[in-house]
Amino acid sequence: MTEDREAVDAAADDGDGAGAADGAVAADDGDLADLGGLGERERALLAVERRSWPGPGAKERAVRESLGLSPTRYYQLLNALLDDPRALAHDPVTVNRLRRVRDEKQRRR
Repeated sequence: MTEDREAVDAAADDGDGAGAADGAVAADDGDLADLGGLGERERALLAVERRSWPGPGAKERAVRESLGLSPTRYYQLLNALLDDPRALAHDPVTVNRLRRVRDEKQRRR
């Protein structure tokens, strides 16, 4: 579990050691996206979703601490990421699972 946390922490760091606590995507992420891959922030979002969480509030706490995002902003970014073909190419199992969950919730509304 510590390794997963370290991976999320490392992926969330934008290289200046301060992290991106304001919720904005770092400029470096855009450069990586132009090359066809996901940026560090996007990979960190998917890494959080890949994990299993022990109980209520644990994931939200990890999102605040490791990514520097409010849970609301995290879910906004994640929802947009699910429609990105680069995310599907990077982690098809996680993205397809999250798309199924999202689609099921929309059908119930």
